[in-house]
Amino acid sequence: MSKIPRNFKLLEELEKGEKGLGAESISYGLASSDDITMTYWNGTILGPPHSTHENRIYSLHIVCDDTYPEKPPLVRFISKINLPCVDTEGKVTNGFDILKNWKRSYTMETVLLELRKTMASPSNKKLKQPAEGTTY
Repeated sequence: MSKIPRNFKLLEELEKGEKGLGAESISYGLASSDDITMTYWNGTILGPPHSTHENRIYSLHIVCDDTYPEKPPLVRFISKINLPCVDTEGKVTNGFDILKNWKRSYTMETVLLELRKTMASPSNKKLKQPAEGTTY
């Protein structure tokens, strides 16, 4: 089975993100339309209902370097958040299951949806959160 080249995979993800074909609770797209290497992305997660994240919008930076999709993207929250898988600088750590057990078939959408699921998990949904609007 042949592997889809990095740029083709990223173009697929860009098209899906721009057309809003994925989940409505997240969004993602290039940080700059003239980034021909498709390295720097922005992501957004709508806080899950019935949690301390409800009615909040979380912004993230995503970096898909030359090793993507063989290795996971680097994901960092811009919006401050209190989650066990996010360090004091907003970086999603390698302890986050989907990054630790990365598969080439995963996408940025997969990562954002898993982060949202983590926010809604019983152990995290009641964690005290930083003031809304604060950033790293």
